[in-house]
Amino acid sequence: MTNQRVPAATAGGWKLGGDIEVHRVGFGAMPLTGWPSADRRPERDTALAVLRRAVALGVNHIDTCHYYSRDGVAANELIRSALHPYPQGLAIATKVGPIFAAGEDLPPGKRRGITPENLRRAVETNLSELGVDRLDLVNLRWDGAVTPEEGTLEESLETLTALRDEGLIRHLGISNVSLAQYELARKVTELVCVQNRYSLGFRKHDELVDACEAAGIAFVPFFPVSGFDEDTTARAKAVADRVGATVPQVALAWLLARSPSILLIPGTGSPTHLEENVAAGALRLTSADLRELA
Repeated sequence: MTNQRVPAATAGGWKLGGDIEVHRVGFGAMPLTGWPSADRRPERDTALAVLRRAVALGVNHIDTCHYYSRDGVAANELIRSALHPYPQGLAIATKVGPIFAAGEDLPPGKRRGITPENLRRAVETNLSELGVDRLDLVNLRWDGAVTPEEGTLEESLETLTALRDEGLIRHLGISNVSLAQYELARKVTELVCVQNRYSLGFRKHDELVDACEAAGIAFVPFFPVSGFDEDTTARAKAVADRVGATVPQVALAWLLARSPSILLIPGTGSPTHLEENVAAGALRLTSADLRELA
């Protein structure tokens, strides 16, 4: 399929929180830094060019974080250098959680990022690095690295809700959570987004995807083209060959077809791969294709 001039709008749109209109294919900034390892990190000029090309293609949802930083290369700094002053309608999502700062080398269970003080500091760091007065979307990242004395999900969400009430945050989401944690979080505060690992080859969170769709909450899968075993790869390749696409494009198109609430944030440091990812929004899989991938 043709990649170079396919606009992000082709994938359709979604309203985050009912007031932030985004195209369903966005961009994840993590690969631009090589975080957490330095593998395949692009040169600075290439990283800046990828960000500018993404926006030129109509991408208006960028995912980043203050701790996406390695060897002096930071996602927030790249985004600000490439795109500030930000074009109208560009939504930048970030996250806070157990890791407070870039380069933090504390082992799981010792990280202190979700104390009330460090949640505030993380939000303020994102604000400063991105050069904005309010963050469009902040996801609370939750995982097994959290120790009991650091507090509970409810307490962390209450802290972020207070920061939202102060005007520092526009909308809140949660990341890396179970269905039970999602249901608990919705009792604590209003959510517009859930960001979990999910893909054609990793479907652990099927129930959560369906729950988000039913509630009108965006589901944003990370690692959207990973976790494939040999059988999944073979089936995706058969479909890709038939429709004239790549396996990653088929995987992204499958996600878009899986639920209308799914938003994509595939990351890359390659201009060519960026255009392929955005072009996946134009790929419409048939019912026969979807049955083959089921």
